Amino acid sequence: MVVVSKENTEHYQWGNRCDGWHLVKSESLSVIQERVPAGCSEVRHLHHKSEQFFFVLSGSATLEVNGETYELTESQGFHVPSNTAHQLSNFGPEDLHFVVTSTPPSHGDRVEVRA
Repeated sequence: MVVVSKENTEHYQWGNRCDGWHLVKSESLSVIQERVPAGCSEVRHLHHKSEQFFFVLSGSATLEVNGETYELTESQGFHVPSNTAHQLSNFGPEDLHFVVTSTPPSHGDRVEVRA
């Protein structure tokens, strides 16, 4: 066992200048800390098997889920069940930092969907 942080875990880049750090990466659980710069967003998608929980550490997130829009700020979270279309965006003036927990892990279980 080891204490984990962004400084000692696997880093990857996605989308337009976004960052992710795998805090937990196992067969049954994924916990990722992510950074989304102002004005950036992910592609609208769903996961057939994975459910996810998004938790904002700092900044603000706009989360569209099945056509409904939710604004999340620091210390707020949102659960997205499997087979649910969603898109996270940062329309705020500063970087968005959040943690996304997925079970089972969502990598390889992502299908892009149109609005």
